[in-house]
Amino acid sequence: MLKLWRQAPGWDAAGGASVRTWLYRVTANLCIDRLRKTRPDAMPEDLDVADDGPGAEARLQAKARQMALEEALMQLPDRQRQAVVLRHIEGLGNTEIAQIMDIGPRAVESLTARGKRALTALLSGQRTGLGYTDDTVEESSF
Repeated sequence: MLKLWRQAPGWDAAGGASVRTWLYRVTANLCIDRLRKTRPDAMPEDLDVADDGPGAEARLQAKARQMALEEALMQLPDRQRQAVVLRHIEGLGNTEIAQIMDIGPRAVESLTARGKRALTALLSGQRTGLGYTDDTVEESSF
């Protein structure tokens, strides 16, 4: 209020502005001045946090790998696809898969082994394009 009182002689009644408009303008200017004074000149050092997440290229590559795997899975026979998905994507054990598919555990082993071999054959031509540079395959990719 003291600041407004000191600024009062600067109000020009003949200029057409109402007292209300002038009060808002003076108040807004005071707020802006106060914000400018409290703003730090530089960013604090403790705010410099590195992003540990994957970069854009890694996310795109992961998406391409996921799409290639989904396309290859769709080319498998239904029972092989079901066994591979339950085992390697859902993480279920052979006994649980056998109960779900109503087959024996040895049949599950056979279906998953054949499914993995088929996936390897389907995806082998895409290794370089999917970013695999050596002969090892990550377990999480199946």
